[in-house]
Amino acid sequence: MAKLVIEKDTVTGTRIEKIWTKDFILICLANFFVFLGFQMTLPTLPLFVEALGGRDQLIGLAVGIFTFSALLIRPFAGHALETKGRGIIYLSGLMIFILSVGFFSATASILFLFVMRIVQGLGWGLSTTASGTIVTDIIPGKRRGEGLGYYGLSGNLALAFGPSLGLILVEHVSFQSLFIICAIFGLLAFILSSFISFKKVEQKEKVALVGKWDFYEKSALKPSVLAFFITVTFGGIASFLPLYTVQKGVEGIQTYFFIYAMALMVTRTFAGQLYDRKGHRAVFIPGTLLIFLAMLFLAWLPNSFILFIAAFLYGFGFGTIQPALQAWAVERSPKNRRGMANATFFSFFDLGVGFGAILFGQIGHWIGYASIYLAAALSILMSIGLYIFILRTEKINAVS
Repeated sequence: MAKLVIEKDTVTGTRIEKIWTKDFILICLANFFVFLGFQMTLPTLPLFVEALGGRDQLIGLAVGIFTFSALLIRPFAGHALETKGRGIIYLSGLMIFILSVGFFSATASILFLFVMRIVQGLGWGLSTTASGTIVTDIIPGKRRGEGLGYYGLSGNLALAFGPSLGLILVEHVSFQSLFIICAIFGLLAFILSSFISFKKVEQKEKVALVGKWDFYEKSALKPSVLAFFITVTFGGIASFLPLYTVQKGVEGIQTYFFIYAMALMVTRTFAGQLYDRKGHRAVFIPGTLLIFLAMLFLAWLPNSFILFIAAFLYGFGFGTIQPALQAWAVERSPKNRRGMANATFFSFFDLGVGFGAILFGQIGHWIGYASIYLAAALSILMSIGLYIFILRTEKINAVS
């Protein structure tokens, strides 16, 4: 288990627990490489499905089937993290992810691709649930929002370069070569992760879980359901934005992902600290309103300039909300239920992406791509309404 390290605050001079330890740096680097391999496939997989002869519904299904398999494995991953240990689950998930992406290079049919996407989802569900739990073990409790923000930067850096790198590479190399490169990045993550000092499972935690085979952590439900309505929007962007921009004759999809990632990175420098000091009320409504505006801009999309504005708004909004919701989900759970709390959060996260991809595949086919982003804007309005309802309910319960 990671050792507690103390440092001094440069402003106040007070002693605080250190975030940037060896294990934290290693988990961030590993997260960067596995996300880089994943993000490179994100905008190129729809093109690959199209090259194999698939239409909009199959493109949405290719994304959705991945997230649903990840969703199914997360509850089991949450329990295994508390009974089997962090390391074995994380490393196993990474290896499954590496092998599945590598087998993309041998794919010649949509059916086989779907099978490998299911396997990839299992590996992704195991590894991301584990890494989210590992990093909450490492980060000091009083700096959790800040630490998760910094941890999120590693994924944001991958997002800054991954989609653009994938789109550039696919113009010069085959899809098969691209997928092998993605698998190699996953292998680098595996190697780095093997040097992390993982938290050991305590015997009392094992005893507490005997006969308790539940599938979610109740204390994490509220932020997790909110995450669902927000990540629905990501299903529409990841699956159909590259095709939508081609249809509209709007250039700059690579730049879109870069601007989006840069905006995410900017928010990571302050959003987590803002949550630690002010709570989720300070970040949720402003963040969701930015995402709502981004969806309206994408539905309109007259030119590249509007595309880039939407990228900034979406990145700034999503980057503000995501670490706050994750910290909210974890902080209210018992220490021996952090794995399940993370599993619950990411299950709803995946469910939103998968549901959005499949639903928007149908909407895009029957009504048009622009309608996808109007539907996504409606989902954001629903999240705001639900959040207000949660606040009122908590206020009433506090009074009573």
